Amino acid sequence: MEGFFSCSPEVKNVSLYFSCLLWVFSHSLCPLLSAVKLFGCSAAAQVKTSRETKGQFLSVNMAFSVGVMSAMYLTKNISGAHFNPAVTLSFCVLGQVPWGKLVPYCLSQVLGAYLASGLVYMVYYDAIMEFSGGVLTVYGPNETASIFATYPSEYMTLGRSFLDQVVGTGMLMLCILCLEEKRNTPAPSELIPAIVAVIVLGISMSMSANCGAAINPARDLGPRLLTLTAGWGTEVFTFGVIGMLKNHPCNFGPRVVISGFMMQRIASRHCTNTPIQEPGNKVAMEFFTLSS
Repeated sequence: MEGFFSCSPEVKNVSLYFSCLLWVFSHSLCPLLSAVKLFGCSAAAQVKTSRETKGQFLSVNMAFSVGVMSAMYLTKNISGAHFNPAVTLSFCVLGQVPWGKLVPYCLSQVLGAYLASGLVYMVYYDAIMEFSGGVLTVYGPNETASIFATYPSEYMTLGRSFLDQVVGTGMLMLCILCLEEKRNTPAPSELIPAIVAVIVLGISMSMSANCGAAINPARDLGPRLLTLTAGWGTEVFTFGVIGMLKNHPCNFGPRVVISGFMMQRIASRHCTNTPIQEPGNKVAMEFFTLSS
């Protein structure tokens, strides 16, 4: 954490204690999915149960983006801010994350989302019950399952749903993989969480109509398991063919692998390193240029 947070010698022990707690929390509930879910699902619950008198569609998208940014700032120097199994899998394929971390990271990501959704459910329990009349349903005018998980629109087919999520996840991977690309102009490390939050906000605001911008399997699967165990029943997984298949590994696996692999191939085959020099013939940075 040196260089990210600084402290005086007097509080060294307190800083060490905080760092230990932070390490345990970020690796056990990897990595603070509760922040993403608490912001996002709390906003969704507030908007839904107030019948949009205390927020709107934009409120939910902005809250999820703030959650992403907060989680990244807290854990980016500890676990690499991995709270999306799709991104973790893609980074494993690209050789940037060891394969041995894939399963523990994915399991803890889903667990963190489950626990955070449970906390949201407890906080908004009275509001959810008042809104739904005490009947927890997946569809209908008083449904509340969409507070926690994403569901496809009625007009969507399975093929179009898959395409929708391929495009959404591909845009996410394309945008975040280039942030630290040395052959491009890399973004400052301190600004990456804020930039990723804006990327997520853009995807959520432009690609939510079909399937709810389901670009994070843990963000969707963890809360879906919570609704399964909290009283919504098995309909959370069987509501339509798309709803049953959207969280299957065969769905999110190929879309992130393909998008990440294509990004890497584009960079390696069509780009070369060209140094840019300042006065005095000193290399200032590497520039991302297209080869002939």
